[in-house]
Amino acid sequence: MIRKKKDNKGPLVIDLTGPEGNAFVLLGYAKRLAREIGMNGVEAKNIQTEMTSGDYEHLVETFDKHFGDFVILER
Repeated sequence: MIRKKKDNKGPLVIDLTGPEGNAFVLLGYAKRLAREIGMNGVEAKNIQTEMTSGDYEHLVETFDKHFGDFVILER
């Protein structure tokens, strides 16, 4: 069965235990979200640099700090 795609009216939900929880995927989300909310390229790059300046937990915490108003992270 094929159904019509539903519009997502709520925040983006990312399952950190699945493929979307991969560090490189989260970096990609950060780049896309930064652009969508109107950050300039330098701001987006600074966030990515901050995300990669520590371990995986630091990356997730930094992502949540900057995009937590727009994204729900699930474990």
